[in-house]
Amino acid sequence: MTAQLQTLRMTAGTWTVSDSRTRVDFTVSNFGRPVHGSVACQWGAVEIDEAGNPVAARAELDLESLSTGIGKRDSDLRKPRFLDIDRQPTMTWVAGRFRRDDEGGWTADGELSVRGVTVPLAVTGAPESAGLDREWVRIRASAVLDRTAVGIRAPRFLIGQFVGIDIDAWLTPPRGP
Repeated sequence: MTAQLQTLRMTAGTWTVSDSRTRVDFTVSNFGRPVHGSVACQWGAVEIDEAGNPVAARAELDLESLSTGIGKRDSDLRKPRFLDIDRQPTMTWVAGRFRRDDEGGWTADGELSVRGVTVPLAVTGAPESAGLDREWVRIRASAVLDRTAVGIRAPRFLIGQFVGIDIDAWLTPPRGP
């Protein structure tokens, strides 16, 4: 069973991301066709203030787990001209500014660091469901990354310029004193 979101008020403190339930998926075009992939979130947290508003967020993605379902493509993405995973195996996203929208969601203005480059990345999301006892909250969010901003160069007909990111984050509440 889940709690109604209109009454959802997250407890103040640091909510942590469940790495076993959270999914980070991406879509980018390859020769004009969509390619889907995923990467594991190895760690994440959202800091909630006394009013129930997010004030900080951080996520670390394990690029070693990157998968598109095609081994050759995954191997190519490891190379220095793409994600340079052997030298930079972790992608991080940090946000410290949040804007509420009219539907009860938030836009988190943050910075994404990958390949030794840091670029702005806004993530927009909202709580989707919650356990009755607030033992978890599920948040759906999305973002669009311009791959050229982080130095991934390839002709646009080969790899699309924009990467769509979909996040299905499961958060657990702060632990008691």
